[in-house]
Amino acid sequence: MAKTSKSEKAVKPNVFMRIGLFIKQIIDELRKVVTPTAKELFFWSLAVFIFVLLLMALVTGMDFGLGKATLWVFG
Repeated sequence: MAKTSKSEKAVKPNVFMRIGLFIKQIIDELRKVVTPTAKELFFWSLAVFIFVLLLMALVTGMDFGLGKATLWVFG
């Protein structure tokens, strides 16, 4: 078994070094963010709005149908 010298061991960073590294990584990731154009923002907002309306219609239909079925079964 080979002995490792103290200089070869990985130095465990202290809490301040880890916080600094974390903030540096956050800044690096934020630099990659691309701001959408006005046209893209409008169409994505429209798509989300339509999707939410469809989900609302689905949930409303299920609520109405299950309510009617419950009334039919339990009278």
